[in-house]
Amino acid sequence: MAAPGSGHARLDPQGTIMTKKPEPKTDFSNVEARRSAASARKMSAGRRFLYRLLTPLLRGLLALLWHSYRVEKIIGTDVSERLVADKTACIPCYWHQQHQLCANVIRQWINKGFEVSILISASVDGEIPARIAGAWGADIIRGSANQTGALVMRDMHAALKRGRSIIMTPDGPNGPPFEFKAGNILMARISEAPLVPMACAADRTWHLTGWDKMMIPKPFARVVIAIGEPYVVPGDTPLGELEVHRVKMQDALLSLMDESRKVLDLRGNADG
Repeated sequence: MAAPGSGHARLDPQGTIMTKKPEPKTDFSNVEARRSAASARKMSAGRRFLYRLLTPLLRGLLALLWHSYRVEKIIGTDVSERLVADKTACIPCYWHQQHQLCANVIRQWINKGFEVSILISASVDGEIPARIAGAWGADIIRGSANQTGALVMRDMHAALKRGRSIIMTPDGPNGPPFEFKAGNILMARISEAPLVPMACAADRTWHLTGWDKMMIPKPFARVVIAIGEPYVVPGDTPLGELEVHRVKMQDALLSLMDESRKVLDLRGNADG
């Protein structure tokens, strides 16, 4: 019999031992449970209806924008072709600010048979991006590094083991911008899947509000895509040496961004 004060039982006013029932654990295997951990906002019937209407409209708009762009140069075309042909699981990564353009590059790879999983927030705000990426043919992992980090790591590792590549925005989900976070290096070490740095630039852009100033190239903008050589973090790397790899990858992304901007003769900050 459990003793009073053990945390499993207590005495009622009459001196009878009352057993405390364990609180049910949250099942994070479904999106709704992960969404409740990420945000208090719920996916109402009205939102579902609205998102079903908006998703194809936004998909069409993104496709129109992409086809209007004038791709001046693709740096690392050989790397891109090799990744698609080999179908080896890897971790393409690019800054959160450049998601709109780089994600469209990934979409071209998917059309050629590249199998990929994309991490998208489980919050209501992530619903439309998840629907669009799913329509492209990507496998969607819903979650947040801040709220359900361990589960996200498990799901991403499982996807890599199945031979699916994982897309990462290494300064997400909340910045600071252009800072490559250590968790991405840890995933690369655990899986030994190569990290593939990516960057882009455009000569005429809009920027959304928010920590990342999401870049949307304007119609008919000149754009440059840059893809770097795959980078492997050995599985036996001591944890104390992960910072060395983190800095190398951060430098690789920044260098590719600068290189792509130089093609367009862009100067100043990294907003282009």
